[in-house]
Amino acid sequence: MKRRQILTGLGVGAATVALSACGSKTECSDEATTNTKTIHWNMVTTWPKNFQGLGEGAEYLAKLIQNMSGGRLKIRIFGAGELVPALQVFDTVSSGNAQMGHGAAYYWRGKVPAASFFGAVPFGMNAQEMNSWLLKGDGLKLWTELYQPFGLIPRPCGNTGVQMAGWFNKELNTLDDIKGLKMRIPGLGGEVLKRAGGVPVLLPGSEVFSSLERGVLDAAEWVGPYNDLAFGLYKAAKYYYYPGWHEPGSTMEAIINEKALAELPEDLQQIVLNACLIANVDMLAEFTARNQQALTVLQQQHKVKLRKIPDEILKELKTISVEVVKESIAGDLMGQRVYDSYHSFLEQVKPWTALSEQSYLAARDL
Repeated sequence: MKRRQILTGLGVGAATVALSACGSKTECSDEATTNTKTIHWNMVTTWPKNFQGLGEGAEYLAKLIQNMSGGRLKIRIFGAGELVPALQVFDTVSSGNAQMGHGAAYYWRGKVPAASFFGAVPFGMNAQEMNSWLLKGDGLKLWTELYQPFGLIPRPCGNTGVQMAGWFNKELNTLDDIKGLKMRIPGLGGEVLKRAGGVPVLLPGSEVFSSLERGVLDAAEWVGPYNDLAFGLYKAAKYYYYPGWHEPGSTMEAIINEKALAELPEDLQQIVLNACLIANVDMLAEFTARNQQALTVLQQQHKVKLRKIPDEILKELKTISVEVVKESIAGDLMGQRVYDSYHSFLEQVKPWTALSEQSYLAARDL
């Protein structure tokens, strides 16, 4: 009898602990046993639901967390516009109306100017260098500190690698061709275009095709062949330019509501955080595997005209980029810390990238 009383007491205690993990922002299934209570979260994204590459990256993350947790944490995905508009993801997760978000940090530069450094910097780090700064430098520490006032915890959760420069309805021959050019381009790249005489427009992905097709835009960048083919952008413009000077290694982010994460048991917290790192690697592998296949389809089936931005234009854009990046954090102490860390890390790894990666690629093409 005493043994039964002790076991009963332990069972009640365990149930109390498990239920406490299901705080005000979560739901626990009644039918689950004490040790397998199911917690339900919502994830809002800046991408269309199930969209190739980016949207699939969010889906992959949600499934990974569910599988790693043995089904104890399930996440429902909402594509852009399903629960909130694409550009309201940051505020929605910050307020706790969703527990997670998936997007890109440069979308929030109007609210947090230094956020762009954790997405993409024109003529900055590539994917390999970005991951190194975030995980082996001060990048993730500074990113976490930057988002802390908003009650958010960021994690790198994907990378597209070097993107394409975009789709254009006219050829680029000189700097004059940029003057007055209305182009969908986010982040610091948009500021560089503006300084060069263009007109940057920030639009969610779901509006890019229609705006380009109707002539609201003269040009638009999205990601690269894999995503751009899926969006059908070749139907709205035939000139496809490279390289993606504005996004040389675009990091995608998962943002997690700090309070919601703290309410999870410790093991589930670690599962959420580490699943982001797995998804980070998976997305880059996906784009690397699919981009050339998609580019071949674009060129051979849809007769897309591939063009390289002339060096004259690239040199001017690079000069402007140096000025814009510095000015983007003017008067912002936290931004200055982020800039200093980013810049010093880039200068540290750039010589090795040139000695190893660039020289090898040149040798491979001999």
